[in-house]
Amino acid sequence: MPTFKTVIEPIRTHHDHRGSLFEPVDESHLGDKRNVHVVLTEPGCVRGNHRHLAGTEITVITGPAQVRLKEDGVLRDVEVPAGETWRFTIPAGVTHAYRNPGPGMMVLIGFNTEAHDPAQPGAVREDIL
Repeated sequence: MPTFKTVIEPIRTHHDHRGSLFEPVDESHLGDKRNVHVVLTEPGCVRGNHRHLAGTEITVITGPAQVRLKEDGVLRDVEVPAGETWRFTIPAGVTHAYRNPGPGMMVLIGFNTEAHDPAQPGAVREDIL
């Protein structure tokens, strides 16, 4: 059985008639982050399909969502249930991809310890989903 370095954890989400509220990261996660991005994805579409050469990425996603990880050559699928919010702490070198099974918009919030440099993106494309 492989030992995975990616940490996957549910996040407490508060729901009421207005919608939902969650804190994607706490103070222990904020100190070393140099990039924050929000990704909105249409139903049926895929995001990611890459791995970072350096840095740790925290991705927070509200389901439904299909997350595929490739770590040490092993593919792993994780289904985030509808209405739940999960946090994935992904080390450098782990390929990751996200699919929105629909029907609504998928919301993903990403935090990375490396600043984004469009001239040298620091990510390697690898289609796994």
